[in-house]
Amino acid sequence: MGETDYRGAYEQEHLKCADLAARVADLEAKNEELEWKLNRIKKNPLWKLSKPLRSGIHWMIRQKDRVANCGGPRGVLHKIEYKKREREAMKQFGTESFPSPEQAAAERAEVFPRMPKISILVPLWNNQKEFQIEMLDSVMNQTYENWELCLADGSDKDHAYIGEICRQYAEKSKGRVVYRKLEKNSGIAGNTNACLTMATGEFIGLLDQDDILHPSVLYEYVKAINEQDADYLYCDETTYKSGDINRMLTMHFKPDYSPDNLRANNYICHFSVFARELLDGSELFRPKFDGSQDHDMILRLTDNAKKVVHVPRLMYYWRSHAGSVASGIEAKPYAIEAAKGAVAEHLRKHGFEHFKIESTRAFETIFRIRYQVLGTPKISIVIANKDHVEDLRRCVTSISEKSTYDNYEIVIVENNSTTKEIKEYYTQLLGAPYEEDKDIQRSQDHRTAIVTFKGAFHYSAVNNLGVKYASGEYILLLNNDTEVITVNWMEELLMYAQREDVGAAGAKLYYGDKTIQHAGVVIGLGAHRTAGHTHYKQHRQNLGYMGRLCYAQNVTAVTGACLLVKKSLYEEVGGLDEGFAVSLNDVDFCLKLRKKGLLNVFTPFAELFHYESVSRGLDDNGEKAERYNRESEKFREKWKEELAAGDPYYNPNFSLDRSDYSLKI
Repeated sequence: MGETDYRGAYEQEHLKCADLAARVADLEAKNEELEWKLNRIKKNPLWKLSKPLRSGIHWMIRQKDRVANCGGPRGVLHKIEYKKREREAMKQFGTESFPSPEQAAAERAEVFPRMPKISILVPLWNNQKEFQIEMLDSVMNQTYENWELCLADGSDKDHAYIGEICRQYAEKSKGRVVYRKLEKNSGIAGNTNACLTMATGEFIGLLDQDDILHPSVLYEYVKAINEQDADYLYCDETTYKSGDINRMLTMHFKPDYSPDNLRANNYICHFSVFARELLDGSELFRPKFDGSQDHDMILRLTDNAKKVVHVPRLMYYWRSHAGSVASGIEAKPYAIEAAKGAVAEHLRKHGFEHFKIESTRAFETIFRIRYQVLGTPKISIVIANKDHVEDLRRCVTSISEKSTYDNYEIVIVENNSTTKEIKEYYTQLLGAPYEEDKDIQRSQDHRTAIVTFKGAFHYSAVNNLGVKYASGEYILLLNNDTEVITVNWMEELLMYAQREDVGAAGAKLYYGDKTIQHAGVVIGLGAHRTAGHTHYKQHRQNLGYMGRLCYAQNVTAVTGACLLVKKSLYEEVGGLDEGFAVSLNDVDFCLKLRKKGLLNVFTPFAELFHYESVSRGLDDNGEKAERYNRESEKFREKWKEELAAGDPYYNPNFSLDRSDYSLKI
């Protein structure tokens, strides 16, 4: 490349930066103007005086604004209904879930091919007497009996009764309870590492001194070790109060192993049991991450594990009391920085650089991770269209005016439009007369292409044709009835789609009333038992189940209304299956990616409006309903094994009839 070429490339980049800076400045100016107008309204005396009336009206609107088929989007009535369902479902997860004497005897008598010893580590420090006894009893009552309990006690002299209680249990345990009084307290990390030096088991389990185990948890884990060759296991958990495990505060029903979830949020937490060999000579807990030592450990050991298994039963009871982490992160503020440090070290280990980790509005230790976008690869935005000039204009205008990412092209796949207005708009986009008989026309700057699809509407075939003519390294499938909200939406999607372990990345989409249309797809959800959207019709500001609307996470599928994928992967899996003319082709596509061992990611930080189905209409009756039934049957047959196994990212304790994470009753 000569000097002139370098100068030309430099000037081009300089112009791009200048254009981007101008767009950002415009957006900031608009924001400033809106903020000024809003403040003027708020300071108006009449506005202040009318606040009680407005609050009452808004409350009434929220109660009315409910959705019949999938639970309400928001409001007190929906919350009351949800809590009522939760309380009803809760009954099956407390002491009622404990094995009967006959079942417990059968579990104790069962002989597995592998009967590994499980060493349960409990660091002790100034525990309350009743908490200590309840924890010890929950281990003694395990139906699987090849365990040992390793207790390292850093308590002070005022809590000498801890040692007395432990020695009593050691005597009656026939050597399975091992107790050591430490010379000094070394914190959770140090005391737990002391427990590890006492352990002789093939597997290691971690239990907090004031918590309780379900009597069958070790039995279920050993069963999974034998059936699935698991070397890292965890279960569902709940916090409880007042010493009664039936008085549950928050039940956490978890997804199966989800690497992106784990980076953003230590969702695995309790009750972790793992093969000792996973430590590979490293420390169990590292003092430099004290306060978030468990998150650091789980990130390291799941990395080493061959098979991480989630046992989808509520089997760990996390006591909430003053001073416990379960009662609030405020009890240990240093845990926040420790958690960020643990995640940062994990990311660097995986080759990521120049990332940023920020706390989210959900919780201080639930993180937004901003990955570096590598280079500026070209993105081809493929949009199927028939007439609906205003929808398409709104979509394209929002892309060009709001997007901070510059290296993209828009490929519009024209399909049987008849109106004069749309053809005039095509001419405007091309900067030249639109010619209907041409297979493809490109604008002079190659920013826009119009591809002609001849034949009846067929979503899969239309998009596959668009991809054929796309020149980008990445394909972004986008509906014509969308509108960009987040200015860096393409970067937010690209930071995931560019990873070698990721297939498709999808955005968070809203209806015009700012309720959620898409926040990830679950297979098996809904009346047809094919696929459905979670958090459907929840308000934009909703945190989601356990904060899930606040961090990027792994999902089985994302909607084709806004889906980014490498073009090479799109072609490798055969694009959209043309056996699905209109429905479920996007879910099928994501399942094909998952079958290749790739992750699909939903990020809430790429946001768009989706004025769903305004272009083609809803599939609710007549011929459209019949077609949907046919495609649903085809989907259920093609993916029957996956549907039978259940969505790995949606706990089987949740109802498949609702999208609001209601529990089965």
